[in-house]
Amino acid sequence: MSPPDHRRPIKRAAISDQQRRRDLTLLRQEQNRRDAQLHARCLASTVISLQSHQSPESEPGPELDIEIEPAYEYLREEEESGQTVKDLDVSRASRLKGAEARKWFARQLMLPEWMIDVPDRLSQDWFVFARPAGKRCFVVSSNGATVSRLRNGSILHRFPSALPNGARRRDASGPAQLYCILDCIFHELDQTYYVIDMVCWRGYSLYDCTAEFRLFWLNSKLGETGACDPPSHYHKYRFSVIPVYNCDQNGLYAAYSGEVPYVKDGLLFYNKHAHYQMGNTPLALVWKDDKCSQYVIDTNSDGQVPNQQQAVLDLQDDGKLTTSDDPPVVFGCLDGEMIQKSGLHSGSLLRFAINEGGLNFVEGKLERADLQYLGKANRARAFADSYSKIMFQHAARRCPLKVNDLLASINPSDDQEHKPCDTEMVG
Repeated sequence: MSPPDHRRPIKRAAISDQQRRRDLTLLRQEQNRRDAQLHARCLASTVISLQSHQSPESEPGPELDIEIEPAYEYLREEEESGQTVKDLDVSRASRLKGAEARKWFARQLMLPEWMIDVPDRLSQDWFVFARPAGKRCFVVSSNGATVSRLRNGSILHRFPSALPNGARRRDASGPAQLYCILDCIFHELDQTYYVIDMVCWRGYSLYDCTAEFRLFWLNSKLGETGACDPPSHYHKYRFSVIPVYNCDQNGLYAAYSGEVPYVKDGLLFYNKHAHYQMGNTPLALVWKDDKCSQYVIDTNSDGQVPNQQQAVLDLQDDGKLTTSDDPPVVFGCLDGEMIQKSGLHSGSLLRFAINEGGLNFVEGKLERADLQYLGKANRARAFADSYSKIMFQHAARRCPLKVNDLLASINPSDDQEHKPCDTEMVG
């Protein structure tokens, strides 16, 4: 079914430099190719080897303790050498504990920014798919075991799987060092791991491969292993790929309105040329409205939408309140007296309400935020909100970016020109 025709939307006021950062990120990834193979091997080893610190099938807790040696001694060494937690390699990061460990594990995933402006060349350079609702996690198979870990590093499941080296079977073949790393969302209702990206396959790193290749490889290889088959003795949970479309009008409409076997939680957009970048990236975007997600506007601990928008910010040494971006965006500042009275310290994640004064912008840049301190954030959080999330939530309450805006930004003539490139993965 073809999507309806849409007129061009009214130009929206600039509230970010997201497009400029997309262009810079694409340029930077070509200039800074790291030893992705070594990182993938270390990550797989760490995720598997740390499983003994929690019992099988344990519920993820708020704190992660994977200390191998006193963390304070190690962090002092890193401070002296100028390294930060996010710069640590996998083996050294395994010495961290608590909040620092959560931050490190969370940054191993590629975290999409929230779409606050429509990317250029959306139909030519981007894929789109419906994101499953559930728990985002790494799944690693290695040495006859499969482990899934949440963004905070806690074990979600430890189980046998049909992934390469994912179970101890007599008929298993291949060297023990072959391992796989998948970026997944675990969907509770059907107990299925929906794979949204492939980071490593049979020991071959895909970090520095384009999204176009990674998704092709995922669709080609996953089904060959039997991982998409129903559960069995050596395969406890089913894996599934997701229908992925070129982001032309037909593809966007299919992802938005099409039937899928899982509960949708918005749409994900992948730039076809993007590598798997750890941490926040403007080359992967998430977008929601109330037709494709139950949770468009953030809710409080009671599951209710608060009257005022809330944001979680990171307290810095100088009292500044910043986002999780690199570089961070400053939203305000706390004076020393309040910090001392409240017992706060650098690195504390703090929750604020955005008052009636709202957010004020000058030439697309945030100039002032009217913030009201509410208290410390949940201890299970790994880091502060990103700038794009705060801006998306801000717009969602006032002037949301609608699906008609996305459809209208796509030139129908571009659809015809690039129609042979359509890609669809069905699991």
